[in-house]
Amino acid sequence: MIQGIDYAAIAPPLILAVAALGLLLADAFDVPRRVLGLVSGGSLAAALIAVIVLSAGDRRATFCLPSSLRGGGPRSCSYVADDFTLLFQGIVLAAAVVVVLLSLQEITDSRIPAGEYHFLLLCAVIGALSLVAARDLILLLVALETLSLPVFALVGLRRYDGRASEAALKLFLVSVVSTAVMLFGISLVYGATGAMHLDRIAPALARVPSDLDPVAAVGVVLVLAGFAFKVAAVPFHFWAPDVYQGAPLPVAAFLSVVSKAAGFAGLAIVLALGLPAYGHVWGPVIAVLAAITMTLGNLVALRQRTAIRLLAWSSVAQSGYMLAPLSVGSHRLPEAVAATTAYVALYAVMNLGAFTVVTGFARRVLDGPRPTWDTLDDYRGLAHRSPATATALAFFLICLAGLPPGVMGLFAKVVVFRAAVAGDVTWLAVIMAVNTVIGLYYYLAWAVRLFTPPARPFADPAPGWPVRAALAATAAGAVVLSIAPQIVLQTVTAAT
Repeated sequence: MIQGIDYAAIAPPLILAVAALGLLLADAFDVPRRVLGLVSGGSLAAALIAVIVLSAGDRRATFCLPSSLRGGGPRSCSYVADDFTLLFQGIVLAAAVVVVLLSLQEITDSRIPAGEYHFLLLCAVIGALSLVAARDLILLLVALETLSLPVFALVGLRRYDGRASEAALKLFLVSVVSTAVMLFGISLVYGATGAMHLDRIAPALARVPSDLDPVAAVGVVLVLAGFAFKVAAVPFHFWAPDVYQGAPLPVAAFLSVVSKAAGFAGLAIVLALGLPAYGHVWGPVIAVLAAITMTLGNLVALRQRTAIRLLAWSSVAQSGYMLAPLSVGSHRLPEAVAATTAYVALYAVMNLGAFTVVTGFARRVLDGPRPTWDTLDDYRGLAHRSPATATALAFFLICLAGLPPGVMGLFAKVVVFRAAVAGDVTWLAVIMAVNTVIGLYYYLAWAVRLFTPPARPFADPAPGWPVRAALAATAAGAVVLSIAPQIVLQTVTAAT
């Protein structure tokens, strides 16, 4: 059997693959770091343009089985560039462009090899783009590993930093375990259904024999557990705080936004297209995971005194909010997927903006791992030195807290609340309300520090132009989305 390849459908990851190989070769010839950064950012912009072009035309699919194998019915395809895929690919690529801008300063400050860094970053983005387009379990697992493996190396690229090496090792070990768990779950699902494509698994699970029902149920739970590692859901979250603190800050931003968005996209695809028949199994499991994740994340975030670890635990708590709509199981599943997707899109802008400010000021000391701006008190009085930057950070924090004028953060919270209540998971909505109040404290405590008198004179250099450009882009996106957040939900609903 020979499969045809639709190169237009796979154009975004293909563009990045060519650029990644070119960057690796160019680095061998000592091409200047700034040129490598421009090529990396340019390839991401080109891939984003390809996504926009694809969204204006017919939806495409490739790596498909012949229709004869389905008795003349529709073909089963491994890679599908539908509206949902293109929406998430656009989110991933836009966020990756901002990460590249942040990386230009980090590479200079931390003496990171530029060619290796950009090659690994593009490879990870390729994995994320493939993951959101995967429609069979094999491609999904391969894409997930293509996203994860380069990140290990990115975390540990500051070779002189022992904390970075420790973080990379911890992330590697946790990811290997999660992959093994997911692979075992996939094998059980395959054993119960005899299928790997999601459009074949769904009807097979709906009529699975009673003696295979426990096997299929365990397989579904293990696949869910594998994704829980990737999105840092409790109790599979323990890698996140140390990895965020040990990694270069742009890599931490990548993990917090791009990797998390791809992970949730893959989870939504698997649950909605492949496992709806077992919604009664994975729905309650996700509800419990969501409740524990948001509660533990918020409670531990209250005790944090450093900006990076606070953002790490905040990211764990936000994963709980994103999981909450999916707890409805197969009941009103399309609306639940739309709510999670809208929250992920809005969260990407909010959290990336906060990481942009932290990256601009947390300059690494070249002879050690500690940033010169590390604790929350270091940000005290930032408004006296840089009013625009302090205002932007305060706005992002207010958005994450879900308060006006950060309307998009409030809108995101309302969307997931409404999805949980409509799906008859009212008890989870109550827990979400309590956790939202808890989250207000540590977000506002950081924001208030920005406008209080500084404890000591500022001596650190101002952020460079790449960070200012990234901050301007994220701030503009946040303002636009705060003016009309309903557009996000309408776009997401149409895509899902």
